Amino acid sequence: MDLGVELLNITTGGNRVAVIGQKTASLLGVHSSDRIKITYGVKTVVAITNIAEHFAENRIGLFEETETALGISSDERVGVELASLPESLFNIRAKLHGERLREKEIVAIVRDVVDRRLSTVEIAGFLTALSIHGMGMSEFEALSRAMILTGKTLDFGRGPILDKHSVGGIPGDKTSMLVVPIVAAAGFTIPKTSSRAITSPAGTADRVETLCPVSLAIEEIQEVVKKTGGCLVWGGSLELAPADDLFIQVEYPLGIDPMLLPSILSKKKAIGATHVVIDIPTGLGAKIKTRQEAYTLASDFLELGQRLGLNIQCALTFGDQPLGCGIGPALEAQEALSTLMGAGPPDLREKAVSLASMLLDMVGVDNPRNTAENMIDSGKAEKKMREIIEIQGGNPKIKPTDIPIGPHHATVRSKQAGRVLWMSTESIVRIARMAGAPKEKGAGIVFHAKLGDTVRKDGVLFEIYAEKNTKLEAALELAEQLTPIGLSRKPEEKMVIDTIPEKITHEKAFMIDR
Repeated sequence: MDLGVELLNITTGGNRVAVIGQKTASLLGVHSSDRIKITYGVKTVVAITNIAEHFAENRIGLFEETETALGISSDERVGVELASLPESLFNIRAKLHGERLREKEIVAIVRDVVDRRLSTVEIAGFLTALSIHGMGMSEFEALSRAMILTGKTLDFGRGPILDKHSVGGIPGDKTSMLVVPIVAAAGFTIPKTSSRAITSPAGTADRVETLCPVSLAIEEIQEVVKKTGGCLVWGGSLELAPADDLFIQVEYPLGIDPMLLPSILSKKKAIGATHVVIDIPTGLGAKIKTRQEAYTLASDFLELGQRLGLNIQCALTFGDQPLGCGIGPALEAQEALSTLMGAGPPDLREKAVSLASMLLDMVGVDNPRNTAENMIDSGKAEKKMREIIEIQGGNPKIKPTDIPIGPHHATVRSKQAGRVLWMSTESIVRIARMAGAPKEKGAGIVFHAKLGDTVRKDGVLFEIYAEKNTKLEAALELAEQLTPIGLSRKPEEKMVIDTIPEKITHEKAFMIDR
């Protein structure tokens, strides 16, 4: 059937979608969410159908993704016919029934996700099936390999290639900004691709972007690594295991995370990593709550890594409070740079040195901890960081105080004297995001009290920074509603943390940051 084209100039955010009217759909035998094959010259695209009641007859509306794939202009004519269901849809239905998938079936699903042949509903069905029925290690391996196969890979032409990744869950974890220059200064290659924040106040890419550009092309990354031994870049535009980003778009609103292992390790393999340290923050304030959960996850990482040819070590790290004192892109970048310069909070230095020394130990460095500490104390790590900043397009002479933070700030004080018994990382994240982080890079929180600290009545607990006064007021109001820091003179004086339903708490936040 021949239809006239109308360009809608609207993006779907991923899927190729076309709109037709009810009468046209009836003539084609098409229902909403069916697939249609659109032919324009020698190009053919499969799109998902939306049926609009009042859309003009004999016309087809194309969203931007479909328009781009066809390379078409408005008022052109295209051939349209009903397309067959993709094979992968039957594989998804099998997983929904709890069946084990074979490698070729998983490859078909991932390929169709990347080629935009599956709707959001169908991808959601697949992820829900994984969340309910789980996957065997052979399925995880097949999924990881399929995600690598359907994307680009990097080859730095030399080894070993070191990397570090955190499963996330605690705010303020800016250790990558220290580990990369420490390891690179020690003479090893560590190309770090990182994510932007999804549910946290800052991802590594958000932090580093306050110092230099992070959206580099593959050729630019290879040049940076060739000259410095390391990089700190955003991985979202590199098409390394691109299926992962499409899966995350669906996982987030569903509040599920069944793809954690293949998501992380497929990208490590795609970037050419040979030795990887996985940081697993563990504690009531983290994504991983108990040591048993952490040991099980670590065991899975080791087995999947072995199957993919990756040398993996896992670190179970303290996850009951934020790392360092600054929360938010600019505040965290200030803190990371200060720590490289010999100052900064001791917990941040300790964690960074520990993770870096694990990587150095994996590649046979004698006295790895002394080596890692010497890289900071000698100034070599700071020098290396400034080299990376310069080659990525930033100012190598930047000082922590040069990084702009929000001009609006307010102080939150203690209503009683006592010792800090606990910190709610979930509440802290919500307050920082309400202040504008991570989108507004100068927004965030600076802590003046952490676990075990003694605070006097009316003493400063934390400061909130914002780029807009309205955001600051909203964050302050939220801080009053929540209890981000729990104080007591003695532990036995604070045995009741909260009351229900007299005090209504907010819905538990879902953490999915990579």
